Amino acid sequence: MSTGPKAYFSQILADAGIELGGSRSFDVTVHDDRLWGRVISHGTLGFGEAYMDGWFDTDALDEFVYRLLEYDIYAHLKPDLGLAISVVRGRLFNRARSRVGEVGEKHYDIGNDLYAAMLDSRMIYSCGYWAEATDLDAAQEAKLDLICRKVGLRPGMRVLDIGSGWGGFLKFAAERYGIEGIGVTISKEQAAYAEQMKGTLPIETRLMDYMALDGEFDRVISIGMFEHVGYKNYDAYFRKVRSLLKPDGLFLLHTIGNNFTSTHGDPWTEKYIFPNGLLPSIKQIASASERVFVLEDWHNFGADYDRTLMAWWARFDAAWPSLRDKYGDRFWRMWRFYLQVFAAMFRARNMHLWQLVLSPGGVRGGYRRIS
Repeated sequence: MSTGPKAYFSQILADAGIELGGSRSFDVTVHDDRLWGRVISHGTLGFGEAYMDGWFDTDALDEFVYRLLEYDIYAHLKPDLGLAISVVRGRLFNRARSRVGEVGEKHYDIGNDLYAAMLDSRMIYSCGYWAEATDLDAAQEAKLDLICRKVGLRPGMRVLDIGSGWGGFLKFAAERYGIEGIGVTISKEQAAYAEQMKGTLPIETRLMDYMALDGEFDRVISIGMFEHVGYKNYDAYFRKVRSLLKPDGLFLLHTIGNNFTSTHGDPWTEKYIFPNGLLPSIKQIASASERVFVLEDWHNFGADYDRTLMAWWARFDAAWPSLRDKYGDRFWRMWRFYLQVFAAMFRARNMHLWQLVLSPGGVRGGYRRIS
């Protein structure tokens, strides 16, 4: 009986219903047998880099990874070097604060041409709401409107958007609900784009760290930014938001969430996509927000992120001929791995998309769920 890394992983693949060299879209072709040892020694970092280096291929990377997740592949992997480094770094350092601008420079500033090609017309880089939508633009508009209705936006309200991206939410809220607002981002490209596109609307985007912001707002919104806060800063984050919110205000937190509590991110994702990123757990959010906010509503529509990510992938891949000379073929493989593996994670319900509505002292008479 053969032993070693290849035999071990071949059996895992077979148990997961995946065939080496098979003809189905989710079957896998291995071009370099060093793959097996690389995964054992470097875990998800080695797996992702092996794909980027062309060591294996599959027509449906998302479905291939989904089947591994359904098989509970993590239960069959031992701790590896990449994971150990991530764990130690997460415990010893507070890189989310000491390197607060790093994710802006390395991810959000890589090129507005890329994001314009991949995202919807409003440049919304977070999960769409697909309850009744049939395309990406409709799903993102439905999500923006859902947020506006959940916090009861009315004309004249002053709104803060923490992690405001390319300005899509504030522009939508100003156009549809008559608000005025401020957005803050640590991305130079996002800030410049948002200011350019706002027209005469009473909104502005500031290039700054949210912790340096002062003022008082009727509503605070944070969409897809909490993943960059870091577990050591959750308490300070909620206290800061509370200090910026009027006593009768509402705060909506839109974040990806994890099934379990962790103090480190995924090694591959940290290195190539979101430096210092970390997904919060229910326990971490609850612990950090108690005695600061009253939880009014918690909504999970994480399954919609699968569809959003696959829509982004389709648009990115279709636009690739116009992007290829600038970004290069290895980037295409990296970006495909990012989008399709994340889609598989949401499909397997390993990750979630949460929207929380919180109030400083509780909504008198009770908060009514909007969906």
